[in-house]
Amino acid sequence: MVGVDEVGVWAAELESVFARVAGRFSRVDLRWRMRDYVRGLLAPVERKNGWRLAEYAGHRGPAGFQHLLNGASWDVDALRDDVQQYVAEQLGSPDGVLIVDDTGFLKKGTASAGVQRQVSGTAGRTENCQIGVFAAYASPKGRALVDRELYLPKSWTGDADRCRAVGIPEDRGFATKGELARAMILRALASPLPIAWVTGDCAYGQEWRMRRTLEEAGIGYVLAVPKSQQLHAPFARIDDAIAQAPEEAWQRISCGDGAKCPRVYDWAAARLPVIDVFDGETPTHQRWILARRSVARTDEFAYYVVYAPNGTTVMDLVQVAGSRWAIEEAFQAAKNECGLDQYEVRRYPGWYRHITLAMLAHAFLAALAARAAEKGAAETTPPAPSHSPWQRSGDSWTFSFPTPSPATAQPYML
Repeated sequence: MVGVDEVGVWAAELESVFARVAGRFSRVDLRWRMRDYVRGLLAPVERKNGWRLAEYAGHRGPAGFQHLLNGASWDVDALRDDVQQYVAEQLGSPDGVLIVDDTGFLKKGTASAGVQRQVSGTAGRTENCQIGVFAAYASPKGRALVDRELYLPKSWTGDADRCRAVGIPEDRGFATKGELARAMILRALASPLPIAWVTGDCAYGQEWRMRRTLEEAGIGYVLAVPKSQQLHAPFARIDDAIAQAPEEAWQRISCGDGAKCPRVYDWAAARLPVIDVFDGETPTHQRWILARRSVARTDEFAYYVVYAPNGTTVMDLVQVAGSRWAIEEAFQAAKNECGLDQYEVRRYPGWYRHITLAMLAHAFLAALAARAAEKGAAETTPPAPSHSPWQRSGDSWTFSFPTPSPATAQPYML
């Protein structure tokens, strides 16, 4: 049961979030619609579409929300910047990790911006869907989505009339998912978010421009790559290099907690010879190769390229690699609790506005969770010291006689 005091704290925090972003909406009526919309996204509404949210807010119909998403004048990118500032304040940590990944939004028809039959990792197959590329921020305090871009296939960017019909800007050309991720990384590095590492799956790890951008910025990365990834000359493919690792090079390490148990794998890592050093300068980072092997299936591998500060350990790299799952957890929470995927907008501006407002709602929940965890840790009372005469020392036990008070001291007899 949630206490009255906690409900009051939650309400006060939500009001502070609304006050933070109110300046992005120039008119009072838009501010109230935004507040009602976000409250609806946070509410236990079964299907968070326009009609259901309007009904929950007490509106006569969804027209007001449709205007908020599609027709009203307000800066959605400025709101995204507010989300990043809020996440930095609530979840920021010097060892923070930025994670890039994409997720699919199943759709019917062909009118929604960016929709076509394409591979959806969410569905695990080719489906009629939109693909959103996202950045999430993860730290020991929690995780939250902090940026988003809608992927537009060439079937869209090559058709000016089709783009114009759904409000896609004329200067929005084709960009790969990796290029979209690189743009979001650059924005995140310029934001208040404290970022020590970047990670992502194979779709992003093989983008050499993105890796180079991070190296130039002095940011470490642990990025998954396909087994065919070529290493710098004179090295071969990464799978060939890992195949030469002796068995003693493998370490069994947990990379974090899974849904049911810790994610335990065998890991092997090796530093690569230092390159790209000019005029005798001392490098502050070094490249590595890293591999993960399944404990149950020793022929199942995952491969990573790494750029890490000097002094980094294998355990550090494993923890960064394991943090990639945080974005999957953020997707699930934002979809289940904040209606991230329950929109009914077809236009390009509407997609960005709904997604960003859902990100704001999810960031609020992440901040509450972080505060609750911090409060719980502070209220935890350490166990009282044991007064038992039986005391464990390693694998053996010792019996200690109690110390008598001076007034009652008597010799012990065995």
